[in-house]
Amino acid sequence: MAICLAFSLVMLKLAIAFASTPNTLNEACVEVSLRFGIYQDVCPEAEDIIFSWVEKAVSEEPRMAASLLRLHFHDCFGCDASVLLDDTQNFVGEKTAGPNLNSLRGFEVIDAIKSELESVCPQTVSCADILATVARDSVLLSGGPAWEVQMGRKDSLSASKQAANNNIPGPNSTVATLVAKFENVGLALSDMVALSGAHTIGKARCPSFSGRMQGINLDGADTNLEFIASLQQLCSGSSSSTTLAQFDLVTPATFDNQYYVNLLSGEGLLPSDQVLVNGDEQTREIVETYAADPFVFFEDFKISMLRMGSLGPLTGSNGEIRRNCRSIN
Repeated sequence: MAICLAFSLVMLKLAIAFASTPNTLNEACVEVSLRFGIYQDVCPEAEDIIFSWVEKAVSEEPRMAASLLRLHFHDCFGCDASVLLDDTQNFVGEKTAGPNLNSLRGFEVIDAIKSELESVCPQTVSCADILATVARDSVLLSGGPAWEVQMGRKDSLSASKQAANNNIPGPNSTVATLVAKFENVGLALSDMVALSGAHTIGKARCPSFSGRMQGINLDGADTNLEFIASLQQLCSGSSSSTTLAQFDLVTPATFDNQYYVNLLSGEGLLPSDQVLVNGDEQTREIVETYAADPFVFFEDFKISMLRMGSLGPLTGSNGEIRRNCRSIN
């Protein structure tokens, strides 16, 4: 086990070392004070500790890779670990917001990572930086690209259920809605299509894609009636509210470009997935590019992840570094 872990950590470092950081990234991130390698002197073990816990979690349950990636996504129209805060008698956080309830998981993995980091480097590594790093590690461990994560985020002192409800795109979103929500936080249409590729791994509950079974976004030549019928059959049971479907039936645990291939076949699970092909010519062209060339997708995904990770972080004297990711100090 120790040999396997050591080998995996070496592969992580090599992958990051050879991962290219496009010039456009510097332009996208110049406004914030996030930096690469911020923990190298103050907590050099940080990334190794995080990676080892993610590797353990994903090896025990491959779906956890998608769950940890989703945590970062749902936190990151702010990237301040607000999504991790538990409700209290005097505080309602984001965990019960519509896009998060019965969707987000993996909090125990974050707890384990934070606990070890606190024992090695007390109040040094923020929960927000942990989320950004586990997202990268989850993608890499699933066969996707590597990138160096910018660090230096502080953790929020509060959370907003209303903001989570308003800002996170819903599963029935149109292209216009998706673009508006992404542009509202500084991300472009191209970022939206690239980041949607995270749905190449993971699962969703039947209620989240009920729109696909009811005819939402089925106009156009890309309607796959056989696929729709399979969803209807899967979700026909009495326990359908908890029934899960794979986003990608072909390579469900592999981070690749199959998601885009599926969209062109009319096999997008969520209405907001399939609409990228059926609802807009510009998004369809990007989907076609990614379906044809996984390397183009990987490069664009890395750029967009770094852009998303730099959205409005708390830095400097703002926020805090929590001792426990579930509560403020």
